[in-house]
Amino acid sequence: MTGSARRRQLAGESPEHRLARLAVIEASSFEVIPLRGLDAAVESLPPGSRVSVTASPAKGLAATQQVTEALIAGGHSAVPHISARLVRDRTHARALAAWLRTTGIEEIFLVGGDVAEPGRYHDALSFLTDLLETDHGLRRVGVTAYPDGHPLIDPATLHGALNGKQDVLAEAGLEGYCSTQMCFDPARIVSWLGRERREGMALPVHLGVAGVVERTKLLSIGVRLGIGQSLRYLRKNRRALTRLIVAPHYDPNDLLVPLSAHMVALDVRALHIFTFNQVAATADWRERNLR
Repeated sequence: MTGSARRRQLAGESPEHRLARLAVIEASSFEVIPLRGLDAAVESLPPGSRVSVTASPAKGLAATQQVTEALIAGGHSAVPHISARLVRDRTHARALAAWLRTTGIEEIFLVGGDVAEPGRYHDALSFLTDLLETDHGLRRVGVTAYPDGHPLIDPATLHGALNGKQDVLAEAGLEGYCSTQMCFDPARIVSWLGRERREGMALPVHLGVAGVVERTKLLSIGVRLGIGQSLRYLRKNRRALTRLIVAPHYDPNDLLVPLSAHMVALDVRALHIFTFNQVAATADWRERNLR
């Protein structure tokens, strides 16, 4: 989208909807990846940032733990991703619980993971059940949600898993939220979330959005990290694909402005920003929006 078109889009947003959009931008977290470019990404984080640390199938959970500890030492609020399929067995689960407790980490983001040969746990729900039987020290758990579907899991299974995790967290007396995959289609997000709400999903939503990322990085790393399915909208929608190809960077407001009218009703409370370790541009975008 051109600068003039984006200004017209923002000008057409009502004051109420603008406030809703700015509220979720203010409550955003920056996702970082234990890969090349991490040091520069961490240096670009605003002081006291909320940072989500992914779990790399290649590097294992130890890398996530190491980065999480370093971020906490640097004054940030770090939320480690725990990939269930990277947890070897119950002994490993207990060791992770002990690490959470001793480091004072009260929040994790739980994913199933894309490991081809998992250990004991084939999905996030089975691991969550075992983890909550330990002395974990957790207060809050985020779980995954898929408005654009999953290439390997059918919609009914995804729906059942999301509601199952909601029930387990409620029984344990823990706060929960669901964080969505990266998706570029606002109508699909509204339709999916409206349906989930009608069918009993009550978790607050953290909306997964691409940060201000170079378009080539967004397309190439997105596919490599297993989120190529959520780029499907771009392949089907010529206008959206043209905007991404023409613009040097993706602007999250291309998604957020159309969604701003629905955020309060659908209980969207925060952004989970996929930075692909290009934190500086996204942090600058966030600051400009909040001025």
